[in-house]
Amino acid sequence: MQTAVLTISTTLARGEGDDASGDLLARLATEAGCEVVARDVVGDDKGAIEPALRGYVRQGIPLVFTTGGTGLTPDDVTPEATRAVIERDAPGFAEALRAESLKHTPLGILSRGVAGVAGRTLIVNLPGSPKAVAQLFPVLAPTLRHVVATLQRDGGRAGGH
Repeated sequence: MQTAVLTISTTLARGEGDDASGDLLARLATEAGCEVVARDVVGDDKGAIEPALRGYVRQGIPLVFTTGGTGLTPDDVTPEATRAVIERDAPGFAEALRAESLKHTPLGILSRGVAGVAGRTLIVNLPGSPKAVAQLFPVLAPTLRHVVATLQRDGGRAGGH
């Protein structure tokens, strides 16, 4: 299951600090059976996020996980950039992540992350903290093989979903 991990952080894009969230997300994805074939860091800028996401879609990478840029600050634009790329919403992923987040902190309600499909690629936004990634990725992990198999199908309802 080829996977891309995109970290959205202006600070990290300037080379300041360590990408703890991206590193953890890549490790958790690998442990879940994914092959991380792309790892990038871009700033909190739709003009940087959208082309990165579109590039992964063009490459045919079936799973793309972003970390960062999902909050309420003015430069948190990951959801808007993701919406500009996806063709179909997949709200269950974001809803499940928010529900799980709320089990750990009332501040989980602040996350604006979205999920959707572009071509045969699922893009899911996760928050930018390693703690949140550690708490939330296990919600996604059990679904990934089925997601990739579903994205590869040509219509029909062969899986009942």
